[in-house]
This record gives sequence, C-alpha cells and structure tokens, in this order.
Amino acid sequence: MIFWSMLATFVVFAMIGMPLAYALGVAGLCGVLVGGFPPLQLAGKMVYALDSFPLMAIPLFMLAGQLMLRGGLMDRIIDLANAVVGRVPGGLGHVTVASAMGLSSVSGSSVADATALGGTLGPSLTKAYSAPFGAALVASASNLGPILPPSIGMIVYAVAAGKVSVGALFLSGILPGIAMGLGGMLLCTIIARRRGYPATGDAFSVGRVLRELCRSWLVFLMPVIVIGGIVAGAFTSTEGAAIAVAYATLVGFFVTRKLKLSDLPVSLLNAAIVTAIVGALIAFASQVTYLMTAEMVGVTIGEWLSQVTENPLMFTFIVMLILILVGMVMEANAAYLMLVPIIAPIATSYGIDPVYFGFLFVMNITIGGITPPVGVLLIVTSGIWRIKVAQIIREIWPFILLQYGLLFLIMLFPDFVLFLPRLAGY
Repeated sequence: MIFWSMLATFVVFAMIGMPLAYALGVAGLCGVLVGGFPPLQLAGKMVYALDSFPLMAIPLFMLAGQLMLRGGLMDRIIDLANAVVGRVPGGLGHVTVASAMGLSSVSGSSVADATALGGTLGPSLTKAYSAPFGAALVASASNLGPILPPSIGMIVYAVAAGKVSVGALFLSGILPGIAMGLGGMLLCTIIARRRGYPATGDAFSVGRVLRELCRSWLVFLMPVIVIGGIVAGAFTSTEGAAIAVAYATLVGFFVTRKLKLSDLPVSLLNAAIVTAIVGALIAFASQVTYLMTAEMVGVTIGEWLSQVTENPLMFTFIVMLILILVGMVMEANAAYLMLVPIIAPIATSYGIDPVYFGFLFVMNITIGGITPPVGVLLIVTSGIWRIKVAQIIREIWPFILLQYGLLFLIMLFPDFVLFLPRLAGY
C-alpha cells in the first residue's frame, strides 16, 4: 500500500511539471502518512543521507571543471583534437568527439560537457553540417562525461550502492569510454561520406600535433594525478577532487593566465547550483528508499525475479531493459537514488560483480540522457542551438543505437569492463 501510494503520488506530481526532487519529497511524505510513520523521521533521514564524505566530491569536481573551462584549457583540447583528426571525412565531428573525451576527463558531467562543447563548437558545426546534426553530435558525445573518469554519476552510484569502490568504477569506464568515442568517430565518417559533408581543418602535420601536445599536456596531467592517486589509494575520491580544484586554479592563474578573480564567484555559483540539485534529490530520495525498504519492496522484487530466471545474464538483460524505459523518462541522479539501493543487492545475490553491474547501470541511465521523450541532453542542446527537440531526435537515432549496441555488447563480455579494475587490484 505504501509503495503504490508513493508511486502514484510521484507520477502525478512529476507529470504536472513539479521538479523531480520535490515530487520525490511529496511522495515520501505521502508514504509516511499512509504508513503511519512519525513525520519527524523525515528530517533525520534527509540529514543522515546528506552527511556523506564521498558526496563532497561532487561540488569539488564540478568546480574543478568550471575552473578548467574558464582557464582556457577547453580551447587547448579542441586545438589538439583538430590537429590530430581535423582533416579526415567528418573531421569536425571527430574533433567534437575527441574534445568530449578530453573534457570528460575534467568535468564528470554530461550536461557540463554539452554546454561547453555547444558554446565553443556550435557555430562551426552548424556551418559545416547543420544545426540539428551538430546538436545531435554534441548531445551524444557529451554522454562520455559520466563514462570516462572522473564521473559524478559513478560517485552517486557508489554512495547509493554502499559497497562499491569509486576508484574501481572509475577504472571500469576507461575502455568502454574509449570504445564509445571511437565508435562515434566512425559513425561521423560514415554519415559525412553518405551526405557529402566537406572536409574541414588543416592537413595533418606531425609538427603541429607535437606543438599542440606541448600546449595541452597540462590538461591531461590532472586526471592522471587525480585518478591515479585515487586508484593507488593515496587519497580518497573527495580528496582527489579537492586536489583537482587546486590544480585547476594554479594552472588557470599562472600557466594559461586566462582565469580571473572575477571568474571565481561564477564558478562557485555554478558548482553550488548543481550540488543543490543533487543534494535535494539525495535528501528526498532517502525517505522514499527508507519506506520502500521498510515495506520490503527489494525482497519482493528479488523473489519475483528469482521466479522469472536464475541465470545471472538473463537477470542482467531484464534489468537493462527496465533501465532503458526508466532512463527515457527519469533524470539520472533520481534513477540512481531510487533504484540502486533496491536492485544492486539483488544483483549481488545473483553473484554478479558489483563493479560490472554498477558500470552497466551507469551507462544505461547515461544513454537515457539522449533518448526521447525526456532526454535532458536533447533539451540542453536544443536550447543552445535554439531549435526544436524533434529536429535533434531525427538526427540522433544512429548515435543512440550505437551506444545501446555497445552497452549490450559489453554486457556479454564483462572482462572489457573489469580488466583495468582487476589489473589495479580491485
């Protein structure tokens, strides 16, 4: 009774346009009243959910990304990508994907990547191709943000699951992220040849590539220090995020000299806004999760799944199909916080590696960001290009199919995800 009342309340308020965090809050309050729990428990559960040291990594990584962007390092990433792949068929598309891969090693957020790429490469993509294709390309490439480390989505997943290493999850995304990037480049080449898009960029030159590498090596040194330190156990993910902020500040002020004191308030505000959104989701989702646990929803779902199948691969396939539907209509962080505490323990009971399952979960929900009807990246890029979402949807289907195809291929070959975490000793 509690579960269905919360579900109905959440769906109704979400459909009328209430922000998901508040819809979760109202649903939790409804569950408390229906179940006869003391309403005073809500405040305690919400504060306890937010009192988490690992969650402090989210605003710090967001701030580091903001400082790197305002410090002029985004331009260096684009220049390096253009020097390497700018002249091949669909070269500007290659530059966009390669830039997204570089940017993802800094930001950890698909929305941040889409905003940065759209703002810098948007006019060039529109001129070389078309506005809808450029927007679709940026939206799909931005999905690399939560896949390649550092990933805010993986941090939220690890906190929600409770027993998964953030460092292991970070490592699990490296090979799939590279594969996704290369697949996106290949798709750009195929589309460019079929449509006759002109080649862009200067001819390839080893000297130019070396010059751009000398200018941009500082960008890629940061993830080496941060991710390497986290994986090696030198510091936690939160401490690594703080180091990233210090690194981005020093590079922006003293190396590129493009970061100004006036940029700091804006960067802090943007990081605070994202943190407030995620924090509200975590706080309100905690009460819903508590009530669902009290009603043993997870046990009920586990018993139902065990009746459907005892095969771990089939269980994973069923969950992935469910998550595709969830990702189409729900914001990523809300999906993590509502579903991970329920589904992750069931996956463990099937003997599925928690890092492998966690990566599949994060990748599936991430792809939902470009999947109609709600895909948040479709909305973000439509706002940047000032075009209708429907125009982007017509162009983005090949990229959606590519990413879902990669997801199910990885599902069949767990070693592709687990190779690096096992190599590091996880």
